[in-house]
Amino acid sequence: MFTKILIANRGEIAVRIIRACKKLSVQSVAVYSDADANSLAVELADEAVWIGAAPAAQSYLDSDKIIAAAKTTGAEAVHPGFGFLSENAAFAQRLEAEGIAFIGPNVTAIEIMGDKIASKEFANKAKVNTVPGHMGLIETAEEAVSIAKQVGFPVMIKASAGGGGKGMRIAWDADEAFEGFTSARNEARTAFGDERIFIERFITEPRHIEIQVLGDKYGHIIHLNERECSIQRRNQKVIEEAPSPFLDEKNRAAMGAQAIALAAAVNYDSAGTVEFIVDKDRNFYFLEMNTRLQVEHPVTEMITGVDLVEQMMRVASGEKLAMKQDDIGIDGWALETRIYAEDPYRNFLPSIGRLNRFTQPAQSDAVRLDSGVRAGDDVSIFYDPMLAKLVTHGADRQSAITAMESALDEFDIAGVQSNIPFLSAVLAQKRFQSGAITTAYIAEEFEGGFDGVQTSPGMRRVMCAAAAYMCLTLSERAAHISNRMTPPAPLPLHWVVLLDREANDVEIRLHEGGAEVRLNGKWHDLLSDWNPTQHVFRGTLDGTRFALTVDNETEGYVLRYRGAQVRAIVCSPRITELHAILPEKAHADTGQHILSPMPGRIVLVEVSEGQEVKTGEPVLVVEAMKMENIIRAERDGVIDTIHVAADDNVAADEVLVSFA
Repeated sequence: MFTKILIANRGEIAVRIIRACKKLSVQSVAVYSDADANSLAVELADEAVWIGAAPAAQSYLDSDKIIAAAKTTGAEAVHPGFGFLSENAAFAQRLEAEGIAFIGPNVTAIEIMGDKIASKEFANKAKVNTVPGHMGLIETAEEAVSIAKQVGFPVMIKASAGGGGKGMRIAWDADEAFEGFTSARNEARTAFGDERIFIERFITEPRHIEIQVLGDKYGHIIHLNERECSIQRRNQKVIEEAPSPFLDEKNRAAMGAQAIALAAAVNYDSAGTVEFIVDKDRNFYFLEMNTRLQVEHPVTEMITGVDLVEQMMRVASGEKLAMKQDDIGIDGWALETRIYAEDPYRNFLPSIGRLNRFTQPAQSDAVRLDSGVRAGDDVSIFYDPMLAKLVTHGADRQSAITAMESALDEFDIAGVQSNIPFLSAVLAQKRFQSGAITTAYIAEEFEGGFDGVQTSPGMRRVMCAAAAYMCLTLSERAAHISNRMTPPAPLPLHWVVLLDREANDVEIRLHEGGAEVRLNGKWHDLLSDWNPTQHVFRGTLDGTRFALTVDNETEGYVLRYRGAQVRAIVCSPRITELHAILPEKAHADTGQHILSPMPGRIVLVEVSEGQEVKTGEPVLVVEAMKMENIIRAERDGVIDTIHVAADDNVAADEVLVSFA
């Protein structure tokens, strides 16, 4: 085994690899950019080396700096994690030339399988089922439209060097093919430095199911079952699970055999993933092979007990696999949700800022959190917006879902927006719980975007009880403080809880460790040890445990529970009458302007002053967190003033364009 490993990555995966190093008593070296100087990975690593400015091209994608750091620190090997240089064959070759081990597969495997066009051709030769499409290079948007028509709509436009949803677009007609090709190529050039694009048929009602493979340098290759990764947004995975609720033993064996055969053909010698697209009849087609560790690897670890990062390190150091295919089983069910810094109420736009709070759910054998941030850290525009991966394990799928719902309820993030409400909403849907999912799930179930969750009677009951208890606890404390010399006056028993202005009559009697709460004429038993310093309220209502997050306002609280967000005000019946006649706050009229929905960089201005535009037409393209976002006109009008130009950096809510 190596004695020192350099980690050529950042964030949660760097922390994950450091954890594996500590497990094996291996020294770890972190590298960091200006933006990550105070990161958790830098804090946890045994050594840390600065490698440049915040933009990835000047730091994490600079192989010269990574190799120099490895040589300076005496690192014997480099683990690339995922993204950045993880599938860069030239980088692996340079490490080899320097006598530094690459913790990943051999260069030939990276070259063949890391290139989506070459891998398709290779898979065809290996008699692996592939999706129909055009594997040749495409030079222009006009050519892309012509090829898309030949392949047959809908088509998937993909970057050859892509990954993580970057450089991918679905086109249902010629106009979308033209626009999608241009955006995908620009995105691929920025993210990967490679603008090659290919087109393939988009399988309708598809599932994205992948097989985890693991090989050593002695020809021994096994698979570790499958992962279902169909819950995606903009081709970016959001929720993953293992095993798949769609496959049976026959399908699993067939897909596993093909994955091993493909890996064997390139002498694969590390952890890797063979991805398949599976149609409604369980026909499966090779999609691509990721010659690296996957973001979603924890769900495989949870159901197999195999530490994939440890195995990659052992294989790279020359050890043989200590396990055989028969040793790999399926223990229960695992689910992973990706926690992103994005605003689900504003079409999932990236959210930039400082993490004022980052309170994690308690970890256990059933709950695991992989994260590279903590309270006080900054979320910048330079990198992927993922904050953490929350993983739960249960005896069966429903148990894993239930554990995930509870864990998300206890996750408190403040300072930036997060997608936790959206994740909770998906998990609660009957369709998701039934396992009837496809890659189009989010587009179909949230066609108009995400605008929150309607509270059920049970949710309102929990929120009312918690709000009343918090208010009375604070009031009792204030009464004791203000009446130190005399006994405090008893607090009223009758209150009204306004949930977004909806009145709920409540009677509450505090007692040691909780309260008796009457809602809608029925008494309920509430137990809680909440105190005013906590932003997570944990309690038990009539024997059922729950948790919700709390933000204090000038009057009342903002409560978040199971994907719903409400403003709760606890007041007397008389104050309730006054609230009922208060007017709603008027929203500012911004109809004459297009505002930047996020901090970012202007990539392209597609209009000119004096130009007439129609609703839905592209106006600008803003890049943030490695993703291009097309800003469209929200109404018909004539462009009066353009306030920005290409390459300008803009702030959230900055005026970009004004209408006449």
